[in-house]
Amino acid sequence: MLESIGKRELIALDGLGLRLQGTYHRPADRFLPGRAGRDRVGVLFVNSLSLPRAASGDSAVHWADSLAELGYPSFRIDLPGLGDSEGEASTNLLDRINAGGFASVTAAVARDLTGRYGLSGVVIFGHCAGCVSAIYAGAGCGECTGLILLDPYFHLPQAKRPRVREELSAWARRSRIGRLLSNSYDSVRNLHLQLRGNGLPGNANSQLLTCWKRVAGAGVPILLLKAPGIKAHGAKPRLGEFDYIDYVVKLAGHKSQVSVEFIECADHSFANREGREAVQRQIERWLVLHVPPAGINFGAKDDWSLRAIDNTSDSREPQAEPAGTGCALEGR
Repeated sequence: MLESIGKRELIALDGLGLRLQGTYHRPADRFLPGRAGRDRVGVLFVNSLSLPRAASGDSAVHWADSLAELGYPSFRIDLPGLGDSEGEASTNLLDRINAGGFASVTAAVARDLTGRYGLSGVVIFGHCAGCVSAIYAGAGCGECTGLILLDPYFHLPQAKRPRVREELSAWARRSRIGRLLSNSYDSVRNLHLQLRGNGLPGNANSQLLTCWKRVAGAGVPILLLKAPGIKAHGAKPRLGEFDYIDYVVKLAGHKSQVSVEFIECADHSFANREGREAVQRQIERWLVLHVPPAGINFGAKDDWSLRAIDNTSDSREPQAEPAGTGCALEGR
C-alpha cells in the first residue's frame, strides 16, 4: 500500500482504543522542525457529518496543502466509524455529533498529534456538523489553540426534513404564488420572533452553547466563516430566523477573539472554486495574524505574510469545479 506521495503521508492514530486513519500534509522544507522547535502549531481537520476526510470536492485536501505550504503541519483525520477509520457506523450520527459524541476522541487526537510531531498545539478546523465536534473538543482540550468554523450551527436540526416539507419548499422556489406565500410565512415568523424578544428558540443546543462560551470566553482565537443562506440578506439570516451568529458573538464576551467573515461567492459546501479559494485566503490571513508559522520572525511592520499569501494564491492554477456538495444539512 502506498503510504506517502509528495508531501502527503498516511498516518494512523489511537482514537481511544480505535485505529484512526488520516493524512499528514508536511510543511514546506523551509519550515524545518529543527528551526521551529516546539513553537509549531498544526491544523486538525475533522469530518463534517458522514463526509470522508477529503470533504466535498476534495476541498479539505486543497486547504491542507495550502496551509502546509505556508508552514502549518496539517492533518485530515477520519473520526471513529467514518471514512477509513475503525468503529461502528452510527445510525443516529447527527444526534451523536450534536451531543458532543466526538469531543473526547478529537481531544485525544489533538494530544497525540502535538506529542508525536512536537507541536505546541493545534487549530481545529470544522465545517457544518464538524464545527459542533470542534467546539465541543476545544472546550475541554488544552492542546486547542484556535478554531476555524465554516457555517456552524447552534440548534438541533433534524437529520432529514419531512418529504412534504421538502416538496413545499421546492414548489415555493418554482412558483410565483409559492414565493408570495413563503414571504408571508417569513413575515409571520419574524413577528413571532420580535414578540419573543429575540430569546433563544426552543431547539437551541444549550449544551453546545455552554461549550462555545467556555472556549470563546477564554480568548481562544476563532475564525467563523459564513456562506449565503437561502433567502438570507448578506451575513444575516432569512427573515424570521434567529440570528445565532450575532448571539454567539455577544455570548463570547469582551475577552473573546472571534472573527466573523462572510464568503459571498460560496455556497454551504464552500467547495465551488471561488468559494474554496476565498476560504483559503481568509484562513491563511487569519492564521498568520493569530498563530504565525514557526521559524519565521514577523516584525510589527512586516507584511511578508500578507504578500506571501497573495502571491501563493494568485500563482495557483484554477481547478475544475467539484461535483456535488455532499452535506446533509445544506439548505437547513
